[in-house]
Formats: sequence, structure tokens, C-alpha cells
Amino acid sequence: MSEACDQSCSSCSEECSDRKDKNDFLESPHELSRIKKVIGVVSGKGGVGKSLVTSLMAVTMSRRGFNTAILDADITGPSIPKAFGIKEKARTSELGVYPNTSKTGIDIMSINLLLENETDPVIWRGPIIGNTVKQFWTDVIWGDIDYMFIDMPPGTGDVPLTVFQSLPVDGIIIVTSPQELVSMIVAKAVKMAEMMKIPVIGLVENMSFFKCPDCGKSHSIFGDSHVEEVAAQYGVDVVAKMPIDPKLAAACDKGLIELTDINWLDNLANQLEDEEQEIKGEQKMKIAVASDNGNVTGHFGHCESFMIFDTEGKKIVKTEAVANPGHKPGFLPNFLNDMGVNVIISGGMGGGAVDIFNEKGIEVVIGVSGTAADSAALYLDGKLESTGSICQEHEHHDECGEH
Repeated sequence: MSEACDQSCSSCSEECSDRKDKNDFLESPHELSRIKKVIGVVSGKGGVGKSLVTSLMAVTMSRRGFNTAILDADITGPSIPKAFGIKEKARTSELGVYPNTSKTGIDIMSINLLLENETDPVIWRGPIIGNTVKQFWTDVIWGDIDYMFIDMPPGTGDVPLTVFQSLPVDGIIIVTSPQELVSMIVAKAVKMAEMMKIPVIGLVENMSFFKCPDCGKSHSIFGDSHVEEVAAQYGVDVVAKMPIDPKLAAACDKGLIELTDINWLDNLANQLEDEEQEIKGEQKMKIAVASDNGNVTGHFGHCESFMIFDTEGKKIVKTEAVANPGHKPGFLPNFLNDMGVNVIISGGMGGGAVDIFNEKGIEVVIGVSGTAADSAALYLDGKLESTGSICQEHEHHDECGEH
């Protein structure tokens, strides 16, 4: 730990022995929000088209039938509402803040939707900006979202760090341009992602070329591209090369980005869809935790409720509490089986209940303590082991689900 350390791990990217895990800072979304995938769009410098790529990805995935949203984390330089032609202010209630919805149904939250005038400058210090971004996650009622794209400010400063540590980012897209400077800029973004343990989905090279409308020949306005070399150097994929297109710039200026005929990001969209299908087909499960007041109970049959966690891959995508319907011999294992539960976690359980779960192919993890949410997360990370503990007071009786 550095002598100058102020113990503020949330605003520091330095690796040290005293550093807290980034999961210690994760914020929960609004209780009425259910967000499956969070994709960050980053760049090492400004002016390379990061907001454009964010907008086009949201439009592309929306056209494929997904519920998409954009969280505009570029607080001091918001441009997303302009591209979508949104001028109305965000609506609030006692429950929280509601995002504005675009013409085609994309949910958007940006600081410009809260300011009195969209041209008012945001002259705030870093911590305030970071907290604002977190509030866009915790206080906004997003509803059901398949893909949320986060338009981050350029660089590797306070806001990207806040996003990486506070939000469950599934991966990032790095946007760059065809210049010699690209190697250093991409290296910074890739190394930050590695330090924060965030996967890099791929590189998008914007302004890659200009195709002459008269002769049809492509011209490298900003020089020859080096993105393939850089991608190979850092082990990432080039997922798209976008041209300079005056029509696209005009569409953004007029707020008509959703009406453009685009296909430059189809390969990237296909990649996201393939990953989604893999998760849906192979890694989706339902975990039930016998709990009292949110903690794992020591008595399976007498628990207050079952915390049910729907998961995709290693991510919890939905949580609900189901009241214990009643304690009768053999009833609860069948009740949970009918709900589609794949794993049951408890502090203790009678042998009869264990046998029924085993017969139905439901994995039993017992001898567990702590909170229900932590237990489910530990299971997904492969760090939860069953001790084989039996409810001692019910071991020889017809309780805890025994026959």
C-alpha cells in the first residue's frame, strides 16, 4: 500500500495487498429494474465516435427484438439525447426516476434529461460526477432490460473506475480510430479492463475509411489502419471497421439515429447474440436458499421463506422471496422441484429431504451460513461446499422434509 493511500479503494486503480475486491463496491439496481447484460463502451481519447457506437449498438440490438437501454455516463459531455432527438425532461415519482423512451422503444438516461437547459455546463468535481453515474443505476426505474449500453467518458479516470467497480459490467467495447496514437490508447483501455477483471469484447475502428460516392474507391483519410496489429498485440478481436459517412453525422444532428440503414456493427451484434444463446442453452439455473430474514436458516423445513435466484452463467438476473407454504413430510422438496429449482442451499436438512432432492436430480448444499445472496453468489463462483450437516433435533423424526 502506498504511503499516500487514503483508503479510498473505490477511486483508485492501483493493485495492493490492502485493496478491497471490486465486488465490495457493487451497487444494486433499483428494485423495479431487471437488467440482464451490461456493456460498457469506452475510448482512450475523445472524438473517436464512442457515443455513436453506443447509439448504433442499442439500435441494432433493439431491431433484433431485445429490450435495450443506454446509460449516458459521459456527464460532462452528454450527446446521446441529441442523437435520438429526445428533448423532454425525465419524469420522477416517489419510487424513483424514469428513463425517457426513444421513438423505437430504447430507454435512455442522461444528465441532459435532468438539466433545465441542455446547454448548461456541468461543472462538478469527480466524486460528484461518479455518484451521479451510480444514481443512474440505483435510482432509475429501468424495468426489464436485455442489454444496457453505457456510454463512458474518454480515458481511464474516475467515472470509468466508478462504473467498473459499482456496476456488474459484463464486458467492454473499445472504440478507436486509425492513427499511430491508437496503440498507446488501446493499451491503456485494455490494461485497465484487465486490472478490473472486465472482459474486452472487441475493438471497433471508427472513421476507418471514406468511400467516394462518385468513383466508389475507399480512401484512408486518417492514414493506414494499424488496428489489426494492435489487436493481435493485446489478444483482442477487431469486431468492426466503420467508415466516415456524412449521412450518419446528419442523422445524429437531426436526432434520427434510429432511422439510419446500418449494418457495420452486425458482426458485433451476432457475437453478443451467440453468447446469449450459449448462456440460455447451457448455463441457466434456479437456486433456492432456505432463509430467515435474508440469512441462511439452520432448519430447512421451518424456514421463513425461500430466496429464489434465477441465474445465467455466473450472474444472478432475478431474485424473489417465496414464503414457506407449510411444513409437511416430503412436501417441500416436491414444491421446490415444481418451481424448477436446480440447487437447494440450507444450514441443515433432514436425511429424508436430502433423499427426495437427490431422487429428483436437485443438488443439495447444506451446512451453510451467512446471507442468502452471498451463498448463491459463492455457489456460482464454485466456492460453496456442502458439509453434509443434518438438522440434529430432527435427525430421528419425520421433520425437515423426511418421509
